[in-house]
Amino acid sequence: MTVACLGPEGTVSHAVAERLFGDDIILLPTIRSVFAYVEDGKGDGLVPVENSEAGGVGETMEGFRRTNVYITGELLETVCHHLASDVGLNEISVLYAHPQTHEQCSDFTDSLGIPVVHTASNAASVDSALKIQNAGALTSLAAAGLRDLPVIRREVQNSSDNVTRFVVISGRLNVPKKPEKCSILVDPHSDRAGLLYDLLSVFRKRDINLSRIESRPSKRGMWSYVFFIDFNAEKGWKDVVDELSQMADIKNLGCYNRLQERK
Repeated sequence: MTVACLGPEGTVSHAVAERLFGDDIILLPTIRSVFAYVEDGKGDGLVPVENSEAGGVGETMEGFRRTNVYITGELLETVCHHLASDVGLNEISVLYAHPQTHEQCSDFTDSLGIPVVHTASNAASVDSALKIQNAGALTSLAAAGLRDLPVIRREVQNSSDNVTRFVVISGRLNVPKKPEKCSILVDPHSDRAGLLYDLLSVFRKRDINLSRIESRPSKRGMWSYVFFIDFNAEKGWKDVVDELSQMADIKNLGCYNRLQERK
């Protein structure tokens, strides 16, 4: 089955997808379009879900809230960003960068003190920089190399341990016999004292470790939130979901394992 990911050629998503799935890949212009592709039953998708420096990827979180798809696997990718331009560093008057890339390279961009224009992908950053005089792009080596834009400064990300977590999404729920992790979306539909404590106590009393929790706007007005929760699929994890369902609406995003790359 074809797997969709964020394109065009040279994005980090594209590189990860190639290693996982070979050539059976379709490149789409936005993460939103990847979710639509999967929900329409055309194939699976690969999307970035969070970064160790910049946190959750908003477009991916919104995709999980809005569409009916499931996570079937995850992969952690060390990500390096580079400055590419056809002029010297001191001649650059504008930088193009994906919002996540910008945040992951904020120390560097702040030191330059020049405008940063956001783009849809690292590859799109290079395409934009090629159209404008005295422009630069924060991008991957692959995206710069494919478009013949010279890299003039390597590894400008804030942290040398810059890791992005990618997940494979599918229109079909496929739980392995021994999953390592589960993800859910919790919508309490209320705001009261002790709400979050009550939700988290369900995990605590079963000694189940949460690997991630993130609140996002519910889109129902101010101070109304939903919670994305990732937790280890340890003994009693099914009881956790049953008990939480008595307190809030639960959207099952799937249970899954770490993916193995093609050899």
